[in-house]
Amino acid sequence: MSSPTEQLPVGIVGAGPVGLVTALGLAHYGVPVVIFEEDERLSLDTKAGTVLTRTLEVLHRYGALDDVLAGSLRIDEIGELDRATNTQTLSVRTGDLTEDTRFPFVINIPQHELEPILQQRLDATAPGALHMGHRLLDFVQHPDRVDVRLRTAEGERTVPVRYLLGCDGGRSAVRDQIGARVEGETYQERYMLVDLKVDLDVENPRDYPYLAYFGDPQEWMILVRQPHCWRFLYPLPAGQAEPGRDELVDKARRFIGDTKTLEIVGTNIYNVHQRVADRWQDGRVFLLGDAAHLITPMWALGLNTGVLDASNLPWRMAWVLRGWAEPSLLDGYQVEQEPVATKGSAAMAAAARAYMARRADDPGVMTAGNWGNAFTRAMLGVRLDVGGTGDWSMVAAGDEPLPVLAGARSPDLPLFGQTGTVHLHDLVADAFVALYFTDPRRGPALPPQESPALRHYVVSRWDAPHDSGLRDRALFDPGDRVRRRFGVDNDTLVLVRPDGHVAAIVPFDPVSGIDTAAQLYARVTGCPPPVTRSDNTLVCERDDNE
Repeated sequence: MSSPTEQLPVGIVGAGPVGLVTALGLAHYGVPVVIFEEDERLSLDTKAGTVLTRTLEVLHRYGALDDVLAGSLRIDEIGELDRATNTQTLSVRTGDLTEDTRFPFVINIPQHELEPILQQRLDATAPGALHMGHRLLDFVQHPDRVDVRLRTAEGERTVPVRYLLGCDGGRSAVRDQIGARVEGETYQERYMLVDLKVDLDVENPRDYPYLAYFGDPQEWMILVRQPHCWRFLYPLPAGQAEPGRDELVDKARRFIGDTKTLEIVGTNIYNVHQRVADRWQDGRVFLLGDAAHLITPMWALGLNTGVLDASNLPWRMAWVLRGWAEPSLLDGYQVEQEPVATKGSAAMAAAARAYMARRADDPGVMTAGNWGNAFTRAMLGVRLDVGGTGDWSMVAAGDEPLPVLAGARSPDLPLFGQTGTVHLHDLVADAFVALYFTDPRRGPALPPQESPALRHYVVSRWDAPHDSGLRDRALFDPGDRVRRRFGVDNDTLVLVRPDGHVAAIVPFDPVSGIDTAAQLYARVTGCPPPVTRSDNTLVCERDDNE
């Protein structure tokens, strides 16, 4: 029988996009979750508005993508324009990513429209999980739980949770209470965000890309086509007062030209940050999103970097709570995500500002080759430090897809199983998956399919014969499409994690029968994969001789 603390939910503080996506992730893995938001309603502020491809993949895994797409505007081109001449200098075409993802596009949707969609999905997936009007006062950690004290309209209440996740933004109370220091700076310039109601399609056709970056040494600007309006964003020099509405209208017209009508429907000014917490974990407490790293939202790097956190931590927590991994698996969260935020997204945002301002210190973030630019800008190029060696990256270059390396996100391509088409990311949505690129006609020795935590499949352009004994574990790969995209030779084993990142790529001996995948799994999780017994019970026993 489970102890009472084993039934406790995971607690989340903050119901912004990262908090809601994290809650959806935990619910996806069957982990009870409760989320506390101090405000009585979700934010109505005009905030982040572009969701990148990698975030779309995470939303798909967590069952929220269809509703989000229904409320968004899809984009397969990111335009770079010269402000002085109003001519396009570069076009990043995400349509070239069809060999990498089912979603070769990005979307525009205002944050205040995205959050209610995520809330509705959470209400359907985990009814009663979201508690509005609950302000965090403090918390006390115990060996098996965290007691969270909250203030509500009815008075104080204390809620015990298994773990506490701080998704409460740049002024995180959770971060303050674990004593984490924030390192970095807040820049003197601020960003002005203006939502405009203006017809640039019929009355005043401009044919701007739906996501257009106007670079200029004196006056750069970003123009974003939202589902119901245009968004206009530009920097405010240090010390400049908030512009009046007439000044905002004049500013917009300097960029887009004269129009018959132009109405301001929303504005917001926010500071520009480059700040990261020195630690993201304290015992049973973790930081995600802006609570861990507050990054200037150039190239949509702020919100989308936070969703990478919400992709990495929930599966680890689920594996630990199921007893399929040692608690040390949780340590890999900060190891992998911190360099992506600190050295990756932060450095890329700084480089993007230099590029937009046409400064001499522009390090050349835009590379030769559309595929590399699209792969990078869609945030598909994030390769995590899965080995703890410091080897990671998030920038790709060139016109052709590069071979997949350990730590990279797996391409999401279709294969054909026994009952129909299956995509790689759906295959790994709740399991480690070992892909054996080998010839099923030769009777390769695959481990038995006996663990829900680790599944084994042979992948080949040769369909498995019905008498091979592999029919139920064979994935047909016409033309070697998937193997060629991975860039691996025959007789190769690729182990993919539940978050879609590649844990290892190693040679496979089809004769020996050694369960290399189980060894790799145990190296990642600290436990051998649990095995289903004949009575349908799971056992996860450590081999003390290993």
